[in-house]
Formats: sequence, structure tokens, C-alpha cells
Amino acid sequence: MSTDWRPSASIAALQRRAQIINQIRGFFGQRQVLEVDTPSLSAAAVSDPHLFPFATDYVPEGGGLAQRLYLHTSPEYPMKRLLAAGSGAIWQLCKVYRNGETGSRHNPEFSMLEWYRPGFDHHRLMDEVDELVVQVLACAPARRVTYAAVFAEYTGLDIHDCSEQQLQALALERCGFTGELSRDGWLNLLFSHCVEPQLLEPTMVYAFPSSQAALARVVEGDDRVPSAARFEMFVAGMELANGYFELTDAQEQALRFAADQQSRKVLGYAELPLDQPLLAALRSGLPECAGVALGVDRLIMLALGASRIDQVIAFDLARA
Repeated sequence: MSTDWRPSASIAALQRRAQIINQIRGFFGQRQVLEVDTPSLSAAAVSDPHLFPFATDYVPEGGGLAQRLYLHTSPEYPMKRLLAAGSGAIWQLCKVYRNGETGSRHNPEFSMLEWYRPGFDHHRLMDEVDELVVQVLACAPARRVTYAAVFAEYTGLDIHDCSEQQLQALALERCGFTGELSRDGWLNLLFSHCVEPQLLEPTMVYAFPSSQAALARVVEGDDRVPSAARFEMFVAGMELANGYFELTDAQEQALRFAADQQSRKVLGYAELPLDQPLLAALRSGLPECAGVALGVDRLIMLALGASRIDQVIAFDLARA
């Protein structure tokens, strides 16, 4: 443990951070989007097999059975429950927690901005994400490009026609990787190593493969085959935001949760409790909406020209 008590960010950086957070609050205030505050602790955990939540135990005062709880990796599930209850458009800026994530762009505790817009699809939400980022960074509006087009631009492969062997061969050539992966695994590896670093100017990538829909619906019309109604925004070769035209079908969501649990088992990870209240909220009726999560610390890094996340947060993990 470090004995250095001083903050990792300069006071000037923290002052600029406060200004940007006020700017974000003003952005949503002008649009009359309701600010909400949901719990950081949950009896359920995220289903994504590639995210690892922190777990803790609640022990009732005076004794009793301990209850396993999880620090949220995103406020998505409770925010969707609010939407199903009739909240209307909502936003939240909160701390989220992801185990094992540390580095120049990662801290296990970080700040996430998440918002949901009933009546929006992913294209309309891309417009609003762009408006916020342009306002904060004083940059040009983002280029918009499909996943297939940008993948072909930087790898030369058409994801709709190429074989898994071609993906594997390119991964060996470009990344020196020789392991065994699924088709999505190869796509993710090549996208992260060969495409993302090239996206220096603001770029919105949309129409992800339908197999990578996560909590988004699958739609026709964005690409020549049905694709995930999902987008990611990149600036300076760094992912900044991830948004969806949200899935509202409870049965389909339950199937995806089950598939995630199976993936965890295949990867050798323990199964985690699923969020049954979310499924109940979906069954009661989630309004047609689009939602997005944006990394606030990364946005501030870009605004300040910082190269490391510890330069924009008061105390990183090394000084916790």
C-alpha cells in the first residue's frame, strides 16, 4: 500500500473535472431529463461473462444469515426498472465497480454516465451523445460507420463473407495470437487491436454483429444482414460510450441471460445470480427506448489531454 497521501490528480484537473460534471448536469437539465440515484449494491450480478463484479456480504446487526451482495458494474438494471415504472427519460452519474480492471484507461472504481430516452432509437440517441461530446470537447461531430465497413477498412476482411480461418490467420499475422477462440472472439480481438487504435477522430460505430447484441435488439436496415441495434463511440483510439436500442422482450432477455451463464461455465467461471426483478420489469412493460453508458473519466481525460486515468481522479487504486 502506498504511503503517499496526496491525490493522483492535480487540483487544477479536479477543478476542471467539477466544471465538466456541472456541464453534464446542465446538458440534461436543459432537456428536462430526470436525474436519478439507484443503489450500488444488488442481490444480483451482471450477466456479461467478461465482467467481474466485486462481492461482499451483508451481515444483519445482532447476527443472522449473511446475504451475498454485488457492487454494480453499471446502473442499467435498476434504471430499467424505473423506466418500466413510468419514470420517463432519466440519467445518472455514479461510481461503478469492475474487478480486475486497472491500467492507463481503467480503474476498478470509476465514474459512469448512463441515460435512457423513451421514444428514441439508437440513431436518435447517437445524435444526442454527439451533442454532449461536441459540447464538452469542442470537437467535430463524429463520423458514423457500420461495424462491417470499418472492420473492412482496417483489416481488409468482410465480416459477412470471411471464414473463421481467415480471421484466425489475420490474428496471427497482426497480433501474434495463436490460441483458440470463437468467431466473436476473433472479431473482438481484431477489432480491439487493428480497428480501435485507428479511430482517432470522433467515430460512431454501429450495426454490430447480431451475435454481439448484449442487451440490444436485433434490427434490419442498418446493414445488409440483421444486426445489433448497438453503437460505440471512439475518440483518440479509445472507447468512450456504448449504446443500445434496448431489448424489451422479457423472454428473449431470459434466453440471453441463460446463454451468458453457459458462457461463464465454458470459460470456467462461477455462475452468478440473475436479476429477476429486471425480468419482472420487462414482463410488466419496458417502454421503447434507447440507452447509453459513457465513461466520464475518459471524457475528462480527453478534455484535459491526459494520458492516464489517474490524472483525472482524486485517488486511483494505488492510493486508495
